[in-house]
Amino acid sequence: METNAVKPITINELTVLPYSTRQEMGKAVASDVKDRMLELLREKDQITVVFASAPSQNEFLDALREEADIPWERVICFHLDEYVGLSAEAPQSFSLYLQEKLFKTRKPKQFHAIDGLNDPEKECERYSQLLAANPVDIACIGIGENGHIAFNDPHIADFNDPLRVKSVHLDLVSRQQQVNDGCFETLEQVPSIAISLTIPTIMSASHIFCTVPGDRKKQAVRDAVHGPVTEQCPASILRSAGSCRMYLDAESASLL
Repeated sequence: METNAVKPITINELTVLPYSTRQEMGKAVASDVKDRMLELLREKDQITVVFASAPSQNEFLDALREEADIPWERVICFHLDEYVGLSAEAPQSFSLYLQEKLFKTRKPKQFHAIDGLNDPEKECERYSQLLAANPVDIACIGIGENGHIAFNDPHIADFNDPLRVKSVHLDLVSRQQQVNDGCFETLEQVPSIAISLTIPTIMSASHIFCTVPGDRKKQAVRDAVHGPVTEQCPASILRSAGSCRMYLDAESASLL
C-alpha cells in the first residue's frame, strides 16, 4: 500500500505518507480506502464511511470514483460538516460537493446529508441519532489551515466533547480559508456558523484517512505531526487514533 510513498513517518499511532504530487497522493488514498472498504465488507454486511468536502479532497475523490469493484450499495455515507443557512443547492454546499464529486456516479446505500436550513439544534440531534445507529468505520478527513478537523476550530475544539454533532461559530482563519480555496469571493459571504461532527465522533472511526495537500497546510501539518497534542492544533489528536494514515504532497510535507 506504500509502494510510491517517500520515507513514511510513524509518530505514535499516526503514519504519514508524503508523495511528490497531488495526483499521486490522491491515487494512493483512494487505493488504500478501497482496500480497507473491501476488507471490512468481507466481515460486515454494510459499512459506514464519512467524507470531507473541500478542494483538498479533489484528487482523492476523483480517484475513488474511478476505483472499480466497490459495492457502494452496501455503504452508508455521512459528511463531516455543513454551513448553517446554506441550501443543499448552493454552489458552496458540502453535500452538493459530494454529490457532484462522487455520488452522482457511485450510488451508496444511503447518503445522509446535513440540512443546513433546518434548525441547528434539531439538525444536530437528528444527525447524532443517525450516527449512533451507524457507527463510523472509515473517516476520510482533511486538516484546515488552523489545524482544524471538520469544523472543530481551535477555539471550540474539545478532545472530550460529550456531543456527537454540534453547531459551531467559525473562526476568522477558517472562514478566510474558504475564500483562499475559491469557494467564496469575499470573507463577508462565508457563513459564520456551521454544523460539525465533533472530534470524538471522528476519532471513533475504526480507520481514519487524512488527505492534506498544498503549501498553505504545511504549518498545520508540522504542528499536527511534531507539535504538542493540544486543542490549539486539533489535528494533533490524530496521533492517538487507533488507525490513522495522513497523505501529503511535496508542498504540505515541506516542513517535516
